[in-house]
Amino acid sequence: MAKYDPDLSLIFQALSDPTRRAMLSALGKGAVPVSDLARPTGLALPTVMRHLAVLEEAGLISSEKAGRVRTCRMRPEALEATMGWLAEQKAIWEARTDRLEAYVAELMRQDDGK
Repeated sequence: MAKYDPDLSLIFQALSDPTRRAMLSALGKGAVPVSDLARPTGLALPTVMRHLAVLEEAGLISSEKAGRVRTCRMRPEALEATMGWLAEQKAIWEARTDRLEAYVAELMRQDDGK
């Protein structure tokens, strides 16, 4: 049975949306006020806030409010579990393709020997 990690599921769900990925890219440069994150999207502020809530629930960002300004900050450590899972999957598939390549090479050698 496959391992189930609800945090990993939340992260992949959060990353599935291009708007949220664009927001994360912007946050990769440092903390950004919500209004600055909203501006390039063309979305209404409540919609932007829902996107940010998904990112925060997944643990990808944190936010803090000072006065009337809410500032978001990326939490890159949250991506470590994702990177680990992807590395495992890559290793599994590379091993499978290596075995397939070896099998095909063996079949070709056998065919040449006939």
